[in-house]
Amino acid sequence: MTVSFGTDGWRAVISDTFTFHNLRLVTQAIADAAASDFWNNGNSLESKPDPKKMVVGFDTRFLSDRYAKDVARVLAANGFTVSLTQSDAPTPAISYTVKNLNAVAGVMITASHNAPRYNGVKLKSSCGNSASPEQCRKVEVYLNDNEAQGRGPNLMDYDKALELGLITRFNPIPSYYEHLRKLIDFDSIANGKLRIVVDSMYGSGRGVIKGILKGTGCEVHEIRGEMNPGFGGVHPEPIGRYLGTLAGAICTGLGDFGLATDGDADRIGAMDERGNFVDPHKIMALALKHLIEKRGMSGSVVRTISTSMMIDRLAKKHGLTLHETPVGFNHIADYMMKEDVLIGGEESGGISFKGHIPEGDGILMGLLLVEIVSSTGASLHELVKDLLDEVGPAFYERSDLRLKHPVAKDKMVAYLEQEAPAMIGGESLKEVVTIDGVKYIFADESWLLIRPSGTEPVLRVYAEGRSPEMVKAMLEYGEHIATSIA
Repeated sequence: MTVSFGTDGWRAVISDTFTFHNLRLVTQAIADAAASDFWNNGNSLESKPDPKKMVVGFDTRFLSDRYAKDVARVLAANGFTVSLTQSDAPTPAISYTVKNLNAVAGVMITASHNAPRYNGVKLKSSCGNSASPEQCRKVEVYLNDNEAQGRGPNLMDYDKALELGLITRFNPIPSYYEHLRKLIDFDSIANGKLRIVVDSMYGSGRGVIKGILKGTGCEVHEIRGEMNPGFGGVHPEPIGRYLGTLAGAICTGLGDFGLATDGDADRIGAMDERGNFVDPHKIMALALKHLIEKRGMSGSVVRTISTSMMIDRLAKKHGLTLHETPVGFNHIADYMMKEDVLIGGEESGGISFKGHIPEGDGILMGLLLVEIVSSTGASLHELVKDLLDEVGPAFYERSDLRLKHPVAKDKMVAYLEQEAPAMIGGESLKEVVTIDGVKYIFADESWLLIRPSGTEPVLRVYAEGRSPEMVKAMLEYGEHIATSIA
């Protein structure tokens, strides 16, 4: 079996590669890796976890609860004491629990925002962040070694493990709520008495935002909060084209604005009172502005290479250090664990801020957006307009372009760097950045990022411009590159 851990775990098609048999093999390798000195040496110096304690959670996907139970059985058979959630739960709640319970690691059964036919494993380190690339490689090494030696997984009877106390069922939400109450100003939210639509997209964030806002005076109407493992036939990803149901709910008067979380609630999207999608770039920028100007907080700012330069302009205005990273929240987490980071985020909607675990959290950021709207008394549409007046304009689009045939990623990056355009859309090239793919930055701070996939013949093209025309010109250049490669 070939299993590869990406930036946030292993994902595969249910009943194709993602099977109970394969999951048990992967879990055995996780148990072997987590028991090794290498794994513990990879944990934060501040973290001294219980080396025999693990946390396991799962989302709302088909068979996720049964997959999680099997993970717990394998871990228990390897001598770990396992805290297994009673029901589906958000990934951020599981990640927080790993740190809160002082566990050595955590396993979350989820394929996040991917299509319903997928399931997966997210592996968490002791600080609640995603396991490091080195830790994931160690799992792959054990997996391959076990296969070479013909060693199957250890497996304990579930009821026997419960009887021995090696598996304990628990609810992660109360302690997660307690933590969130330290990070969000609920008094401010109570004063706002807002009407909010929450779109859980049938994911494991269902009921969580609504639950914590009970008693605040907010009127919360949740949609797509029932159990539906097929996610209504759409990707549970909080982006504009999948949020027609949320737009409809707002337009029919169910709320003043909307929040949307993905399949495992580590990503956030929003919609204003007019049904306009508010993307993570704007959410992160609004959050940064609020944390600095309303709360008086400070620290460095971290964003991925594909995230809006509105963040840069705000950081520069307030004299804050800004770090740009490759795509993937794990790179942001590295900064959050080694320095005083105020906020970190990526264009896909994974955002976190000071005081929280180094993990993207759609629940937390949704609540912060409620706090922002409550504290200002302005509508979300007005807040976005004011933001763009200050640090915009910023128009953003992304497209994935399929190549005629596979091209080695390193060769593609070298080609893009060598063939950098002198000008696009009337703007001259100012800088080329190559920390992840190739990013062309132009004189007016418009930028085009082209990232070759390392696994399929696809170019991921991201463009942010000062006008729709500039964005169109940059995307057309990306299409030209994709079609011209022989």
